[in-house]
Amino acid sequence: MSDYNASYTALGSAYLRAAHQLFEAQPLLFDDPVALPLLGPKAIKLIQDAAANYRTPEMLALRAHVVLRSRFTEDRLAAAVSRGITQYIILGAGFDTFALRQPSWAQKLKIIEVDHAGTQTMKRSHIAAAGLAMPKNVVFADIDFENESLHDGLLRCGVSMKKPSFFSWLGVTMYLKEDAIDAVLRSVAMFPADSEIVLTFLTQSSDSPSPLSQRVANLGEPWVSCFEHDVLEAKLCGNGFSKVEFLTPAEAEERYFRQRPKDLHVPNKINILCAVR
Repeated sequence: MSDYNASYTALGSAYLRAAHQLFEAQPLLFDDPVALPLLGPKAIKLIQDAAANYRTPEMLALRAHVVLRSRFTEDRLAAAVSRGITQYIILGAGFDTFALRQPSWAQKLKIIEVDHAGTQTMKRSHIAAAGLAMPKNVVFADIDFENESLHDGLLRCGVSMKKPSFFSWLGVTMYLKEDAIDAVLRSVAMFPADSEIVLTFLTQSSDSPSPLSQRVANLGEPWVSCFEHDVLEAKLCGNGFSKVEFLTPAEAEERYFRQRPKDLHVPNKINILCAVR
């Protein structure tokens, strides 16, 4: 992906969150009333016309992962706000809709959406076409992790490094080289104690590429990094994080899946963690 083009995978994640609103039974695992309006009527029709494809086992598993990571992140964010966090930094924000549907408890937050300029430009056009408006507590920060440090980019965009902050970094690390990942973690670790990050990552599943990895590579966004749990935990602890917790399938089942219809199942590999400074 060039700096001037929007991310196809970010748009794909938005389609999966929208499909969840259309196809799964209530109560939804992740209720996102802005997902459909943001994409617009043409996209909704495309999703509806491809309903059979969205209901294949592979797509159901992928959708479960995408909505689970968003739900877990926003649950952790709510807990962080309750303990006094006032700054929310969304790394690789893509078409994330939290800022557009923020609940009352989020009004005290400063929300910083970090992404390539190309993806942000496309998102702004979708927001305008949907007749939506970004709230005043939202800042767009155009930062390319491969070419500029998160620290420098946030300072350039007027973000305070002195406030304990909450970071989400979903569906991004697998597209970055390890040195760029390390640089982001070092930048996050510069924030004060009690700052927290939720991130997703990829583990090596086999020697042969999966159909999904081949598809994203064909789109020009190949997976380039994967980590085992112990390696990633050591990396985080080495950068000053005092507590690292991985969401397990058993915890996800108990917390999110058990009390709702069985149209989505817990992913076999979740690969979601939270880490606190």
